Amino acid sequence: MKIKLCGTMSVGKTTLVKALQELDYFKGYNFRTERSKELMAMGIPLNTDSTLKGQCVFLAERASELMQENIITDRTIIDVMAFANCSTSMDIYEKEDFETLAAQLVREYDYIFYVSPEGVEIEDNGVRETDAKYREIIDRSINNLTNKYIHRIKKLYTLEGSTEDRIYQMVNYMNL
Repeated sequence: MKIKLCGTMSVGKTTLVKALQELDYFKGYNFRTERSKELMAMGIPLNTDSTLKGQCVFLAERASELMQENIITDRTIIDVMAFANCSTSMDIYEKEDFETLAAQLVREYDYIFYVSPEGVEIEDNGVRETDAKYREIIDRSINNLTNKYIHRIKKLYTLEGSTEDRIYQMVNYMNL
């Protein structure tokens, strides 16, 4: 089972993955969370400055997760495509070619849970962009991509509210 959380920055995806690790429902699962701090320390540009090479690194991470069974992560291929599409460093042809390649992997997820930013304040973790307008742009891009590739998505659900609310919603959607 490949369960992925999708959404713009600072909506609680990583917090939710860490909370899921504590539940009996998900014993035996592997969990992966963002490595943005490590990648930034390696000189890989993030957020608006992301480059084609940088996005390829993020895509490779997401692809490696898809090679594992029983995994829950706080990022999807859709997130990577959204950040690429919103990059100021990539030209239109790089963005189009990147999306075409990345979109081939979307169908491999068993569940994608979109985590809504509604009512969630932006936290500054020292890495992520804290500009509310940019957050909205990424969220809009994620939603546009989700709609564009809905025919490739097996199961897509929206999660809202507190971490506890989101866990409850996930468990119900998955009939656990």
